[in-house]
Amino acid sequence: MDTKQLAELLYPSLPKTLGDWEEEFRLRELPEGAAVTRLGPSPTGFIHLGNLYSAFVDERLAHLSGGVMILRIEDTDQKRRVEGSEELIIRSLSHYGIIFDEGVTLEGERGSYGPYRQSERAAIYHAAGKVLVERGWAYPSFMEEEEIEALRKKQEALKILPGIHGEWATERELSLEEVKAKLDEGKEWVLRLKSRGEGRETFSIEDGIRGSVRVHPNVHDTVLIKADGLPTYHFAHVVDDHLMRITHIVRGEEWLSTLPIHLEVHEAFGWEHPVFCHTSHLLKMEDGNKRKLSKRKDPELSLDFYHQEGYFPEAIREYLMILLNSDYEEWRRDHPETPLEAFNFRIDHMSGSGALFDMEKLHDVSKDVLLTIAEERILSFLLEWADEYAPESAPEMHARKDELLQLLAIGRDAKKPRKDLIYAKQIYTFIHYYLDKDFRLEDELPERVEREEAVGILEDFLATYDYNDDNSAWFDKIRKISEARGFALRMGDFKRNPEQYKGTVSDVSTVVRLGVTGRTNSPDLWSVMHIMGEERATARLRSFLETLR
Repeated sequence: MDTKQLAELLYPSLPKTLGDWEEEFRLRELPEGAAVTRLGPSPTGFIHLGNLYSAFVDERLAHLSGGVMILRIEDTDQKRRVEGSEELIIRSLSHYGIIFDEGVTLEGERGSYGPYRQSERAAIYHAAGKVLVERGWAYPSFMEEEEIEALRKKQEALKILPGIHGEWATERELSLEEVKAKLDEGKEWVLRLKSRGEGRETFSIEDGIRGSVRVHPNVHDTVLIKADGLPTYHFAHVVDDHLMRITHIVRGEEWLSTLPIHLEVHEAFGWEHPVFCHTSHLLKMEDGNKRKLSKRKDPELSLDFYHQEGYFPEAIREYLMILLNSDYEEWRRDHPETPLEAFNFRIDHMSGSGALFDMEKLHDVSKDVLLTIAEERILSFLLEWADEYAPESAPEMHARKDELLQLLAIGRDAKKPRKDLIYAKQIYTFIHYYLDKDFRLEDELPERVEREEAVGILEDFLATYDYNDDNSAWFDKIRKISEARGFALRMGDFKRNPEQYKGTVSDVSTVVRLGVTGRTNSPDLWSVMHIMGEERATARLRSFLETLR
């Protein structure tokens, strides 16, 4: 068959040839060694932790090398498109510090290698497909779904690899006249790769993360362009990555199985392929075993989960870097105040066997990160979160923001600073006792203190309380009340002679703490009462006293 005639029959009168597109999208003028990366999400309305994980690798690779990071929207499956998804993707990733240099933005497209939505690049894919037809690497296929299914069943019965390949790819041999006749009939067709993989040996390529990877040759005549004229992922990303001059492709290990297809498409064009970097799955422990994080089972896979819970983006970035490079934690210990961006991130230091995502570890990291963040930033983040997720409490929080700022600062500058701030929802739960609207008694009296005894303790405390007392004078009065009422001043004395005491000074202070905060545990009580003010603090104590009488 004259493949040039076939190509012209399938794709007549294209506005530009592939050569024209190559000329338009020339090699980038970048420093030697600069990486050009891209994130190519589908606009399906769901963005997950794996997207952020890969985007973080893309961002570090590009920006540490003086390169470029691109956002390309891979929207060739129009049925799955969800309105507003692009904005969700951009806002979600920018929240975590992922800023694209080029591609789709909220203000429109930026860059000279667009369009950056695959649905708008059909003319480019058709020009590329035409070249493959001319070279004998692609052909039109008119098989209907029923025919393909019947073929699959026959192959399975014969225990043959299912699919269109080798001798089963009968349409490879259609004559020009047969193709023209089917086109004249109006039959739908797809463009298939004419694979040359059968009979070839396995071979190795270098993966940027995994090192040498053994690859089986592709044997399937994969669909390149669908009946609607839009490409499949297998074709579109190869063409786009080449013309956008991508140097590194970062994607999940689930794409390893289709790597042979992508390599063969590169071969068909005679293009050198970018460096493939297949990240490992994000895993979690369940019943003593590791399993892949699941969209269905694990809410923590969705980035929306971290937004709703109010995790600080600095903490998420810090934890992801720990997952990405095993030597990061040691570097952080040696550089506690250095920005993350100064770390020499390397893809060959990434694990190829799975990254264990542990919420408890994230919380530990978050506690440390929040110690490095000013109280003003923590409060601002908390108030923004409350506006959206705790609207019933937000007005009072804003009204008391100066007090909350002091409350958040308690114990943070101590020799052993408090580490009880983790994420916005937890911080809100931690401090909501301070708000009049949210205040309630959450705990019971200490086990060693009866109601009548608690009444006496509160009466004694209110009788001696002076707002102007410093912490030392305040606690000295607690000690005097304790001693007068038969409570031990030292835990050791109580443990040696428990029969001689009603309890300890801790029990006495806990009664007061319960009246002020509704809890038996809180930050330094003198500080809380001092921030709260005499009127509010004593009013709470009197109200508690009334409930005990």
